Amino acid sequence: MQTKQVAADQDKWLIVNLQSTKEFSSHMLNRDTWANETVAETIGTNFIFWQVYDDTTEGKKVCTYYNLVSSPVVLVLDPITGQKMRLWSGMIQPERLLEELLPFMDGGPKDHHVALPHKRPRETSQAPTLKPKDALLGADETTEGDEELALALAASMEQAEENVKDPVAQSSNDTNETKIQEPEISSSEKVSYPDLPEEPKVDRKLLCRVGVRLPDGRRLQRSFLRTDPIQLLWSFCSSMLEAESRPFQLTQPIPGASKTLDYEAKLTFDESGLSNSMISVTWE
Repeated sequence: MQTKQVAADQDKWLIVNLQSTKEFSSHMLNRDTWANETVAETIGTNFIFWQVYDDTTEGKKVCTYYNLVSSPVVLVLDPITGQKMRLWSGMIQPERLLEELLPFMDGGPKDHHVALPHKRPRETSQAPTLKPKDALLGADETTEGDEELALALAASMEQAEENVKDPVAQSSNDTNETKIQEPEISSSEKVSYPDLPEEPKVDRKLLCRVGVRLPDGRRLQRSFLRTDPIQLLWSFCSSMLEAESRPFQLTQPIPGASKTLDYEAKLTFDESGLSNSMISVTWE
């Protein structure tokens, strides 16, 4: 599988969608999930996607190797070992898919292997990368309706990757032009950020998780209450960039565009549509 090698080379988890031309749920995935802008952006940025039909030679190999008896199915695979990390069956809604993929954004397959018990003593700082491993504990729990998650992501992957690069590149080009103003803007904005409360630990129904991609490539995630003001997202990002003095902006990359978030918006995470989304931090 050439795609497997590509994923390994890029240190990204591989999402495989075993598709069926006979199942309406496959069409639903394309229409409702893969066509979702945030889903397409998240997959295109953080994963390698491969879609294959169950009546093809390659599709039959996947069925045999992973003992799949029905389709559509969506798998998250370790491209280094081929190990199944997560499996869904059937239709899955965009919001749920994004939430359940978040643990895999903490680190790539290489980080996961470094963090395994026999290597962990060398790098205690790798503990957070065990989250994908935690997902493995439920890898065999097939949730009906989840399977077709990765279907529409493939078509959007390449375009979405370019969309992520564009705003970052533009931001880099603009950095020198605004350099003189940086200290004043940065100082002012930092003062205006509200205090960041401890990460809430309540009923999951009251929470949302937001993935954040920092300018240095790090991928983080944090839980917020759905009723929290979105200004806390700036507070969180600022705390992760304490050593930097430059002002930053938050963008929500989508295919063909990049939406800049408005700090002054008086909205909650639920109202703004940022619940379970992926956000990019770029320098102004």
